Amino acid sequence: MSSHREAPSVSKDPVADNTDVYAFRTPGDTVTLVACYLPGQSPAGGPNFYEFGDDVLYEIKIDNDNDAKENVVFQLRFKTVNTNPNTFLYNTGPIGSLNDPNWNRRQTYTLTQVTKNDGSARRVTVLGQGLTTPPVNVGPRSTPNYEALASAAVHTLSHPLTAQTVKVFAGQRADAFFVDLGSIFDLGT
Repeated sequence: MSSHREAPSVSKDPVADNTDVYAFRTPGDTVTLVACYLPGQSPAGGPNFYEFGDDVLYEIKIDNDNDAKENVVFQLRFKTVNTNPNTFLYNTGPIGSLNDPNWNRRQTYTLTQVTKNDGSARRVTVLGQGLTTPPVNVGPRSTPNYEALASAAVHTLSHPLTAQTVKVFAGQRADAFFVDLGSIFDLGT
């Protein structure tokens, strides 16, 4: 989650608002990519909490050869399911696990890698399907152990073409980049 939403056009479509992208190399020559969407989230946003858009194609594009064209694209597509059609509520009690019957609005996603060689040749590889997101961090009564729920939604996948390990997570995190936008845009104080 990010603290800012300053792009005028996309602010009308917050589920598609990509506020930050980070890339860094970690020990063992691993590359970590982080993309932030849905800015300005807070638990008090109910009863319609922050979810990824089922109608949005989320992409992280990587240029490996400095030609300003993507060579690798990671795509995420989400699907939302209401497990209890008799209520609009996000949850009907505390959520203790990723398959808890109290959790009504669940999201899963598909992770796809698109590799482009010369701009015209492309290879599409599905890395994972039916991957679960954690529930939204609603608050201490609804998600009493959010960190355990988030940890359970970290998926370790084996890349089908390279046999390398890919870890993926899609859900709420506290963004290290924070700006007090209320103060800044109140006449620049």
